[in-house]
Amino acid sequence: MILVCGEALIDLFVQGPAAGATLPALAAAGGSPFNLAVGLARLGVPAGFLGGLSQDGFGDFLAGRLAAEGVDTALARRSPKPTPLVVVSPGPDGHPHYTFHAQDCAERDLSAADLPPALGPDVEAIALGSYVLAVEPIGSALLALAEREGARRVVSLDPNLRPVLAGDLTRWRARFDRFVATAAIVKLSEEDLEAAYGAGADPAAHAARWRAAGVGLVVLTRGGAGATAFHACGTFEEAGRPVAVADTVGAGDTFHAALLARLRHHGRLTREGIAALDADTLRDVLRYAGAAAAITCTRRGADLPRAAEVAAALG
Repeated sequence: MILVCGEALIDLFVQGPAAGATLPALAAAGGSPFNLAVGLARLGVPAGFLGGLSQDGFGDFLAGRLAAEGVDTALARRSPKPTPLVVVSPGPDGHPHYTFHAQDCAERDLSAADLPPALGPDVEAIALGSYVLAVEPIGSALLALAEREGARRVVSLDPNLRPVLAGDLTRWRARFDRFVATAAIVKLSEEDLEAAYGAGADPAAHAARWRAAGVGLVVLTRGGAGATAFHACGTFEEAGRPVAVADTVGAGDTFHAALLARLRHHGRLTREGIAALDADTLRDVLRYAGAAAAITCTRRGADLPRAAEVAAALG
């Protein structure tokens, strides 16, 4: 099982201009870790979710969606605090704009005391990410979990940085470096890199720094341009797949899910297996993840593909 840690929330998609006294909108389950857990399950990978879920109606909806997708929620904490909301307004190019309403909500309501005292051998990997890395008490709890478990199993890290929620970026970078020190995989986007380290940040230089800290594989996603992987066996480019883009919501989460699923398919979802990746296997992993993400881009919202759909896309 891959244990996914972080937030689940409601994405409120604005559907069009106001019609009189109403604004058309659609509420959907979301949150990067939520999407990742669902994406793994749809790709045939056993997944669990560790995070705060509200006891309100939205929280019941999120818990129900996870269960319906086959995600194990035994480690989820049901919180009396409200479910966070994110207003999503896709632009003309399909790239979404997010407005967060997430202060003192359920996704933050997880402390070190709520962590399981031990993880069984069935937990092959822990996937962490998104803005909860920087907010409390969950940020400190997840750091404690990563530092406790990182030496014995894969930790995969996706910053999915949201500066408006992360606060002081100097403090965020110091916190992120501590997470990196536990990780076997770092997956991030060009937007994450620029938001964290400034315009013109050199991905190769940061990848080299993270690999020197013990990370086996760094993958940078570049939207429609594809992805770049940095590994001891070389640097590899995977071109983007041309598709009719509906929006890009969930594309990065899809890539992350498919990356982990394909590594597991190849029997490489261990720290040793990732370190020993060969060029052909890494190219296959990137191709699979890119094909999965492209499918999500053809759909409205975070509607991640199933294994059969990815297999069909790859021919």
